[in-house]
Amino acid sequence: MDLVEESPYRFRIDRRDPMRVPGVVFAAEALLPEIGADGSLEQVAAVATLPGIVDASFVMPDVHLGYGFPIGGVAATDVAAGGVVSPGGVGFDISCGVRLLTADLDLAGLRPRLDAVMDGLAEATPRGAGRGAAWHLAGRSDVDGVLRDGSRYAVQRGFGVERDLARCEDQGALGDADPGAVSDRAIERGAKQVGSLGSGNHFLEVQAVTEVYDQRVAEVFGLRPGQVCVMIHCGSRGLGHQICADYVRRMERAMPRYDIQVPDRQLACAPVSSPEGQAYLGAMAAAANYARANRQLLTHVARLVFRRVTGAGLDVVYDVSHNQAKIETHGVDGERRSLCVHRKGATRALPPGHPDLPAELGEVGQPVLIPGSMGTASYVLTGVSGAPAFASTCHGAGRVRSRKQAVRAERGQDPREQLVAQNIAVRGASRRGLAEEMPTAYKDIDAVVEATEGAGLCRKVARLVPIGVVKG
Repeated sequence: MDLVEESPYRFRIDRRDPMRVPGVVFAAEALLPEIGADGSLEQVAAVATLPGIVDASFVMPDVHLGYGFPIGGVAATDVAAGGVVSPGGVGFDISCGVRLLTADLDLAGLRPRLDAVMDGLAEATPRGAGRGAAWHLAGRSDVDGVLRDGSRYAVQRGFGVERDLARCEDQGALGDADPGAVSDRAIERGAKQVGSLGSGNHFLEVQAVTEVYDQRVAEVFGLRPGQVCVMIHCGSRGLGHQICADYVRRMERAMPRYDIQVPDRQLACAPVSSPEGQAYLGAMAAAANYARANRQLLTHVARLVFRRVTGAGLDVVYDVSHNQAKIETHGVDGERRSLCVHRKGATRALPPGHPDLPAELGEVGQPVLIPGSMGTASYVLTGVSGAPAFASTCHGAGRVRSRKQAVRAERGQDPREQLVAQNIAVRGASRRGLAEEMPTAYKDIDAVVEATEGAGLCRKVARLVPIGVVKG
């Protein structure tokens, strides 16, 4: 796939039939060999064929091969011009996202009690691929409450405080959720998993702030050097996975009715305005609300442990999702248009003054959370004015090895010992789970963040390093 360098951190894939728009790759030169090796650039070109797509098929510096869309992909379709919504542009773990919490505690004060904190978090956090949850829902009414109202429902039930909602994307819940569009099988899979971490790359990590790049913004976010933080990365569990599978099949059957052809069945789609498109968006919003409630419950668990062991409280900096499709208004060719913006392994990065931000963040922009791989640094950034790609940015380091490849690479080594040697307390459910997520399976997070900032997607605020990690 030929790339044309437009600027040091922006490359173009020229449009060719049947592409409707060009592809745009945000990356540094050093990252390009990895990006070109896995077929993800071919996926960028395939996404560019979707009906109604505008501007470009974008990918972020953490791009790698995904289902239909590349992970790190951003694509917007014009609703009024027959634009489509594609479940593959959201992914199976709908509204998987990251929440950052700050403690009123410094690292020096935590060190003597770190093992007790990590033991408490490991014991109290349901994790792994199976069932188990911090909140046992009392029947279908509770399930529907979670699907409709997300974090708001959890806070109403005593699992948090009102301020948590102000620091969540969409104030903790998408308003157009339709529990009736969610299959019984999806509800069955999700009913017993609210408040659970899951497996794979999901984690609960205790971190410390090591660098602050923008003092004023950091103060608004509530960050200071040496401060202890907690980062939670999880999503919609089996419920979201089932919704994606259900609607890929439904849209694949519907495409002939709308005379839609796509180069890959994983890009199955339907017009946003169609019954299939509206049903998917309602079900997707319900799964997004489930994911927000999930992170709210894990926040509650972490607060209980920190308060009991250290006496410290935990405040939410922000909660942002990276697998969603949202109806947003953006400028295209000099006009304001209603667009369906797919972000697959990419998050919003709202600029200062955006109306969706709470008042206290209005002057500085949205906190952007980019976690590293297990054992490496994570970053807090902020949205900037005039950013490309519909105010979107990357969501992490991005894989360079599959999970099987990562396990093979760690053969004969002890992942736990490697992390302990870095002075990181580890609470992992299995050796394999740790091996799958070691830093060698991912891109260099520092290079990814440098490319992200260099491309004008967002701006660095602080750097955090792990001191303890809980994994499924």
